Amino acid sequence: MLFGRVHGTAICTIKYPGTEGVKLLIVQPLNKNLEPIGKLQVAADIVEAGVGDLCVMVRSREAALAMRDIKFVPVDLALVGIVDELEVRPDADSDFSLHDGFNPFT
Repeated sequence: MLFGRVHGTAICTIKYPGTEGVKLLIVQPLNKNLEPIGKLQVAADIVEAGVGDLCVMVRSREAALAMRDIKFVPVDLALVGIVDELEVRPDADSDFSLHDGFNPFT
């Protein structure tokens, strides 16, 4: 998985069967420090993202499996999550403590 920032919308007049109704967005892949890597790409929008949103993306087979209705479509990049909050820690800094919270399954 990788991060991407949505820059705009791609419009197609003809789509492959099974991809009708799927919104296509133009995204910029980002590294963990939110710096651009690579060129702009087109991704299938599964999560109703908008311009400026920071998203989680998947590639290849996982992108095709992310489609809601039909799983065998030619999709190579899909947005599968919108990032609400991001905290990047140094590689050596880890917190393995368990915090109090609510778990409905206990």
